[in-house]
Parts: sequence; structure tokens; C-alpha cells
Amino acid sequence: MGNCFRKKSFTWSKEEEPHRQRRKNILTAYPEIKSLFGPDIRLLPCILLLTLVQFRLSMMSYTNPFIFILSSWLLGGTISHILSLAVHELSHGLCFEDEFSNEVLGMVANCAQGIPSMMTFKKYHLEHHLKQGHDGFDVDIPTECETGLFSTMVGKLLFIILQPFFYAIRPLLLNPKPITKKEILNIVLVLISNTILYSYSPYALVYILLSDLLGLGLHPLSGHFIAEHYEFVSGQETYSYYGAANSITFNVGYHNEHHDFPRISGFRLPILTEMVPYYKMLPNHSSWTMVLWEFITNPTMGPFSRVKRNKRDKKKIEEN
Repeated sequence: MGNCFRKKSFTWSKEEEPHRQRRKNILTAYPEIKSLFGPDIRLLPCILLLTLVQFRLSMMSYTNPFIFILSSWLLGGTISHILSLAVHELSHGLCFEDEFSNEVLGMVANCAQGIPSMMTFKKYHLEHHLKQGHDGFDVDIPTECETGLFSTMVGKLLFIILQPFFYAIRPLLLNPKPITKKEILNIVLVLISNTILYSYSPYALVYILLSDLLGLGLHPLSGHFIAEHYEFVSGQETYSYYGAANSITFNVGYHNEHHDFPRISGFRLPILTEMVPYYKMLPNHSSWTMVLWEFITNPTMGPFSRVKRNKRDKKKIEEN
């Protein structure tokens, strides 16, 4: 996406990402944490129920266009966003012991979102964990073009609204990878689901797609996209959120904990926090809505408010 009149600078770090060494230190001090590792089958009924409810909502009769849009944002958007966080859990293999079973369940969740994201998200998200902040590898970080286009107050509002598009397009431009057979399967299954839904009613498919776009854009839950890694405190790369919204988002707010221990299910992350008092001593957030407000209105913040690491020899990074 080039160098489009970049306005402000990222924070460049010469240090390694903080989570790998901290994981070792915490495990040394609290070896009992290993008992929390592994999948949690409670994710399965949550996903199946949310999927069924989303399909049912899409098939309802909406005579008023305003009610249709409001429902797709408030109800459908919330469910679609929660399903995207379930896919996040599944990308780490945190429901079943078997990898492929986790992937198929993620594809089922995608059917209620209308967009085949499971396998592509997994491919790039695991790299985000391994190479957090590495320029050219961590596609969670906005491009320099985005920092130039979306650093004003209006620009940042648009940046949040358009987040689903950035997350879909940015990886393909910055770090393209060959499409896999599982990605093709993911696409085929969702297309079949979309076709069946469209044959029932075109409005049902529109509802599903609109819910995904609105739910991942300007939506209260979308505050976690900004809260997780944007630099609200100088030098701090990852932040946790300990508010009530964790109860419906598989505790994705426990983000320092998640990056330190990605093998622990979201259901068990609060247990980890209780075991390790250190986490609540780190800077953290109390409201995702306020995170969005601060991001949009604070002129010192923007898409550039991220910590990056210098691009090194690609082979060396991949070996690490």
C-alpha cells in the first residue's frame, strides 16, 4: 500500500517481543500454570448456538429497513463479532484435541458470517504471535499508507469503520502467501451456505454479510482491536482489559495473558490472572468504548501508535 503521505511515526524497538521471555519467567515461578493448557469443549455449544441464532435472525421478516439495519448491527453484529472471536480461539486449537476438527468448526462459524476467514486468519494470526511487531511479517500492524490517510479525527473514525476491509486486504498486500487446500475448502463451504441462504431469501444473505461488516467495524466490541496492541503508554505493546464484555467474548480482553500463554483457553485465562498478580500491575483498559473514544479524539494517537521491529533478514526471522 506504499508510502502515502505518512503523517506520524511508529515506535521502533530494538528489543525482542516481550511475551516469549516473560512466558519462561512466569512458568519458572508458577509451574502449576501448565495444568491450564489445552482445549476446552465448552466452546462447541457456544458456537453452535450462536450460529443457529444468527441464521434464525437472518430469516426473520423485516418490513422496516431501519429495523433491518439496526438489528444487523446491534444483534447480528454482536453475534458475528463473537463468532470471529470464537474463530480466534479455534485458530489456536482450543476446542478439540484434533487440529482439523477445530478448523472445521471455524468454517461452520464462518457460514454464519458469510465470509470464509477461518483458514486465512489462522495462517496470519499465528505469525502475529511468533513475530509480533516485525515489519513485513506482523500484518496486524497498519501500513504507512494507512497512517497517512487515517490520522485525523475523521480519518480515524473511518479507519475503525473500515477495519474489516483492512484486516482482509492488508495481509494479501504485505505478506502474500499461497492459497492452501483448506482455504479452498473454507471458501467452498461458505459459498454453499451463502447459496442456500440466498435461495431462501436474498435479504437473509444481506443480513449475514451486513452483520459481519457492521459488527467488526464501528461497534462497541471492536474496541478490543485498538485496545490490544495500540501504544496508549509509551513502550507498552500489549494491554489487557478486565471489564464485563469479557463474559461474552471468550475473555479476549485478557490479552497479555493470551500472548504469554496462547495454549490456554479463553475460558481459563481469568484463572491465570488470579494465579499471577503481576498481570494487573501492567497498564490495562477498563472500557473498550472509551478506548475507541480516546483513539479517535486524541490527536497524539492513530494507526501509527504501534511498536514495530526493524525488518531483518527474512530467513533469520523464519528460523526463529
